[in-house]
Amino acid sequence: MAKKIGYRWHLRRLMAERDMYATAQLRPLLAERGVVLSREQVYRLVTGVPERLSLATLAALCDILGCGPGDLVEPVVVTPAGRKPDAPQQAPPPPSRPVRARVARPAGR
Repeated sequence: MAKKIGYRWHLRRLMAERDMYATAQLRPLLAERGVVLSREQVYRLVTGVPERLSLATLAALCDILGCGPGDLVEPVVVTPAGRKPDAPQQAPPPPSRPVRARVARPAGR
């Protein structure tokens, strides 16, 4: 089985280490470096894990935070939850069917 590579995004931690706790602080700093993002885009960049990121944005973040790309992005090997990396694959359990509920009629009807 081929190994799957993921990554961890450390922007929020790096910002906190530099006493930047609000996403609003980052937006004008990015704009000074030619990266114009909406308030929502900056919020998602800080609070989430980006799937795509332009090199211009990455370079601007590195300049703002005084770090390198490797400080922002940490590659990690992804293993499925609950499985050891070398464990053999097991067949998924068969799908279960919902049990139909029986409605009891009130006495006297």
